[in-house]
Amino acid sequence: MGQSIIGLTGGIATGKSTVSDYLARQHRLPVLDADIYARQAVEPGSRGLAAIAARYGDSLLHSDGSLNRARLGDIVFNQPAEKTWLEQQIHPVVRDRFQAAMAELSAAPIVVQVIPLLFEANLTDQVSEIWVVTCPVDRQRQRLMERNGLTLEQADARIHSQMPLAEKVARADVIIDNSANLPALFRHVDEALQNVPQGRRG
Repeated sequence: MGQSIIGLTGGIATGKSTVSDYLARQHRLPVLDADIYARQAVEPGSRGLAAIAARYGDSLLHSDGSLNRARLGDIVFNQPAEKTWLEQQIHPVVRDRFQAAMAELSAAPIVVQVIPLLFEANLTDQVSEIWVVTCPVDRQRQRLMERNGLTLEQADARIHSQMPLAEKVARADVIIDNSANLPALFRHVDEALQNVPQGRRG
């Protein structure tokens, strides 16, 4: 039996990182994170950051030359065309980083790929099953405001810029419900993991 690749996704601030951290810590699974690769795609000296500065000006950069993510977010989360342009700069880099990392994990029976924009970036072809982490939108909004220090309007702009969570749930192989507490969440994860083929283990 071949390698199982879990594509872990969901809406912004639904609990993807909590689930992936648990899979890495408790189940010792290798976890690859698209957000890390996306940050690398726009780090100082990258072609991505140069393209952003050329399009929007140096006001999008901090004094140390790094990207001002908050200012960029205010642009792209309110202008769909600009969001699309930015994703066109980042998504190819993310896909290449995944491919390189997976080449080094060819012997692992299960690999977790955390991809917030799994559907939007058309990366479903690189996973064998899709897990969607979901929670009520009011809790999602509250987490986002507390975690990122956003206003209600900024939080809603980020939530509404993504594919509706219900649509992601409809396309999921596994739904991870994060509407209760952490023990309940982890039980959902444990149960889901028991059904994942592990043909290369041992």
